[in-house]
Amino acid sequence: MHPRFHAAFATLPLPLQTALQPIVSAADFQAFLTPHQVAEVKTAAGLDDRELAFALLPLAAACAVAPLSNFNVGAVARGKSGHLYFGANMEFVGATLQQTLHAEQSAITHAWLRGETALEAVTVNYTPCGHCRQFMNELNSGTSLNINLPGRAPATLADYLPDAFGPRDLQIKTLLLDEIDHGLPIKGEPLAQAALQAANRSHAPYTGAWSGVALQAADGALFAGSYAENAAFNPSLPPLQAALNLMNLSGYDVLTVQRAVLAEAPDAKVIQRQATVATLQALGCASISTIPLA
Repeated sequence: MHPRFHAAFATLPLPLQTALQPIVSAADFQAFLTPHQVAEVKTAAGLDDRELAFALLPLAAACAVAPLSNFNVGAVARGKSGHLYFGANMEFVGATLQQTLHAEQSAITHAWLRGETALEAVTVNYTPCGHCRQFMNELNSGTSLNINLPGRAPATLADYLPDAFGPRDLQIKTLLLDEIDHGLPIKGEPLAQAALQAANRSHAPYTGAWSGVALQAADGALFAGSYAENAAFNPSLPPLQAALNLMNLSGYDVLTVQRAVLAEAPDAKVIQRQATVATLQALGCASISTIPLA
C-alpha cells in the first residue's frame, strides 16, 4: 500500500478495510476502482454506490498535494461505466495560484484521461466552489450530474449552479468527456507521441488551441494530459495540470519529472508554453521541449 494511504485507511470501518485491502495494497493500484472491484466491495462492506463513494473520500483526500494550504480535499467521480475515480487538490510551491488543481477537477480529469465517456456523480468532502461548479458544467452530463456532499440530501449540479451558463448556450456540440479526434498525425519518440495523442483529444471548442503535455518519470513511466477548455474561460484546465494529476494519482511524486514535451501550435490563440515551463521549473524539471502542431 502506498504510504500516503496508511493513516486514512486505518480510519475506515473494518469490513471496508478487509474488502479494500487487496485492491489498495496492489502494486499497480492507481487511485481508481473497476466496476468488478466496486461490486465486490459494495457486497462485502454492505454499502450502496453513494455510501461507498463517501467511504472512499478519506483515501481520495490522502492523494492531495497541498503544500500551500495544508488543506486536503478529496473527490470521487462515478463513471457511467461503473468505475470510481479518485481526485484530490494539488498545489505547487514556486508557481502561481492559478496553476492549482481543485479536487473535483482532479477526479473529472482523472476519469477523462482514463477513457471514461460520461459521469453519473461526483462526491466531495467539501462544498464545490464556483470555479468547480462551472468546470463541471462543461461535462456532457451537464446540470443533471449528481453532486453528493456529506450531511446533504442528494442534489444535482443544477441545484448548485442555478441559471447556469455553459457550452450549450454557445451552441457547442462536443462536450467534455465526449470522444474527440482532431486528426493530428502521431509521430516521433514515445514521449512526443504521448503529447501529440493528448493534444489530439483536447477539448478546446472556444479557441481551437489544441494542446497536450507528456511527462516522463524517473523509471520511464509516461503520463499525458489534455487541455480542457471551459465556456467561462477561467476554469479551463491546462494540459500540464492534467498530466501532473494523472502522475500523482498513479502514485508518483510530481517533483521527480525528468522530461516533458508540450504539443501546441506556435500561433494558437492560447499559448501554454510560458506557464508550462514556469511550473515545471518550479517542480525541478528543466528538460522541456515543444512540438509545433501544424
